Amino acid sequence: MESVDGFGPEKIIQLYDPLTGMQGVVVIDNTALGPGKGGIRMTSTVGINEVKRLARAMTWKTSLHGLPFGGAKSGIVANPKAMSQKKKAQIVKSFAKAISTISPSEYVAAPDISMAEEEMRIIAGVNGKKSVTGKPSDMGGIPHELGSTGWGVFHSARVAARRIGLSLKGATVAIEGFGNVGLFAAKFLCEAGAKLVAASDSHGMIYSPKGLDYEKLAETKRKERTVTRYKPGRIMPSDAMPGLDVDIIVPAAVPDFITVRDLKHIKAKLIVEGSNIPMTAAMERLLWKKGITVVPDFVANGGGVISSYVEYTGGTPKQMFKIVREKESKNTLKVLKSAEKENITPREAAMDMAKARILRASRTSY
Repeated sequence: MESVDGFGPEKIIQLYDPLTGMQGVVVIDNTALGPGKGGIRMTSTVGINEVKRLARAMTWKTSLHGLPFGGAKSGIVANPKAMSQKKKAQIVKSFAKAISTISPSEYVAAPDISMAEEEMRIIAGVNGKKSVTGKPSDMGGIPHELGSTGWGVFHSARVAARRIGLSLKGATVAIEGFGNVGLFAAKFLCEAGAKLVAASDSHGMIYSPKGLDYEKLAETKRKERTVTRYKPGRIMPSDAMPGLDVDIIVPAAVPDFITVRDLKHIKAKLIVEGSNIPMTAAMERLLWKKGITVVPDFVANGGGVISSYVEYTGGTPKQMFKIVREKESKNTLKVLKSAEKENITPREAAMDMAKARILRASRTSY
């Protein structure tokens, strides 16, 4: 099997239901620390390789943040925009039934792209409340729509900015992906005094060096379903964002958003990865050589899985916000200090920490 190492993946399961047309894949990457934890995404292009990469990111993320979970991820191959809510519910229910033998013993699911609290309600109804987090509050859940991941990204950015001598007050920020993660990251950064100058979604990017009003932008996104209807501002392609003259970039949507072609154009001092795998480790190293600090995905965007842990253990939203703040702040600082001391990239420092915890757990299990 390709791309197998001493950490995983332990299982790759392909799913198909001819009655509903549901096609899916689950990757259980590593369970040394506990059941595999990871969201379910529904897109028309999701495949094994993407899910494997995301499951591995979850392995590192749960370990780095000291959670009793392993790493996993799953995907449903479908276009939710091209189906009714009834059809989507049927597919989600079919998926839940298909994973019933491994959930929650080996896999604890959560929301991801095009999956939210109501889909988690369906899965919990099939496999039990412990099989999924991000459930509606009336089921004892802590919905991801409260902004846990964006809250964590903000605190990671706050600590990283301070570490490199950048004041958040007045710092210019560009947010790629004005969805659940990017919207809340923007909100908290603006409340801390940062200046939001660019935001993007699947329709394009809105840019204004004079600044975007967060509340107005959020209202535009809600009503018009795209940030590009915001005025005043310049509409640009989303892939122009890495070259903007800003202090901080927060990728918060698609994988592989920043590539080698962007290297010579990037002016930002700090990149905080709100999305999973927005660039390769090789690209992060090239940016590190240029003196640009990149806080890796599994460090910066741990708020979602930390929130899941709080829900899993019966905690409250208030406790969630406190624990996400504490863990994100502590672990971001720890990673950046280690990277500076060892003269390695933040990702390499974080990987060393995550691997060490998994290896210790693996040794004690034999």
